[in-house]
Amino acid sequence: MIDPRIKFRHLQTLMEVARQKSVGKAAQALHVSQPAVTKTVRELEEVLGAALFEREGRGIRLTRAGEVFLHHAGAALAAVRQGLDSVSHERAGAAPLLRIGALPTVSTRIMPPAMALFLKAQPWSRVKIVTGENSVLLEQLRVGDLDLVVGRLAAPEKMAGFSFEHLYSEPVVFAVRRGHPLLGGQAVPFDDIARYPVLMPTAGSIIRPIVDSYLIGNGISALPNQVETVSDAFGRAFVRASDAVWIISEGVVAQDIAEGLLGRLPVDTGSTRGPVGLTVRAGETPSFPLALLVDFIREAARDVLAMA
Repeated sequence: MIDPRIKFRHLQTLMEVARQKSVGKAAQALHVSQPAVTKTVRELEEVLGAALFEREGRGIRLTRAGEVFLHHAGAALAAVRQGLDSVSHERAGAAPLLRIGALPTVSTRIMPPAMALFLKAQPWSRVKIVTGENSVLLEQLRVGDLDLVVGRLAAPEKMAGFSFEHLYSEPVVFAVRRGHPLLGGQAVPFDDIARYPVLMPTAGSIIRPIVDSYLIGNGISALPNQVETVSDAFGRAFVRASDAVWIISEGVVAQDIAEGLLGRLPVDTGSTRGPVGLTVRAGETPSFPLALLVDFIREAARDVLAMA
C-alpha cells in the first residue's frame, strides 16, 4: 500500500534536487523557497525512514537509498505525465505528441532521414525533437518529459531504469577547415594540434571522458587555447572561419566532411569508438507511433552503416 503521506510534490522535489545537486538551484527551478525544498525532502526522508542525500564538496549527492528510490519515483512521474497527456489529447481530439531527445551526433546524420520516412508514412502523431547534453536528456526521459533518447550509450551508473538498443558505433574525430595547415596527408604530431585553438566537448558531455583519456594517452595533458561547447552550430561556424581544431563525434561532422566543407585530421581515433543507439525507460511498451518512428530510426542507422 502506498503511504498516503507521499505526495506528487515530494517526488517532483526529489527529482529536481537530484538533477541540480543543490537545494538552492532546485528551489529556483521549482519556483519555491529553499526552506520549502528542504522541508519537502525531510518529509520524504521521514516517511521512508532513510536519508536520501549526503554532502559532497559544496554540493550534495544521492545516498544509495536515494538512488534506489529515485528510479521508482522517476517511473511514477513518467506514468502520471503519460496519463495526463493521453487524457488531454483525447479531450482535445489532438494527435499524440512524441518527444524525442537527440544528441548532436544523430541530429544531423540519423534523425533527418528517419523523420522523412516517418512523415511519409503519415502517422497520426506530432513529433518534438529536443537536443542537449546527454545527462539532461536522460533526466527528462526518466521523468516522462521525453519518450526516447537517441545518442551514445551513457555510463553504467546513469543507466539505472533504462534500456539501451545498440545501432552502430562511431569514433571521435579531429575536424578542421578546408585547407588547414595540419591537413597534409601524413600523421599529425599531437604537439602541433596543441598550438591551435581546440574546441572540446563540455565537462558534462558524454564523450568528454573519452576525449580526455585519448589526449592524455597521446601526451597532451593540457590545451592552452581551449573552448568548451556542445553547440554544433557554433563549432561548425567557428572552425570554418579559423584554424581551430574541433574534437567531436564523427556523426556531427560526417556530412560536412563528405561535402568537403571540413577536413578530418589523419590521427588514429579508433580507440574512442563508442556505441550509438536508443535509450528508453525499461519495461515500457511503446505506443504505435513511437514504435514506428523507432523502426525508421533503425532503418536510417542501417543506411549510415552501409555508407561507412
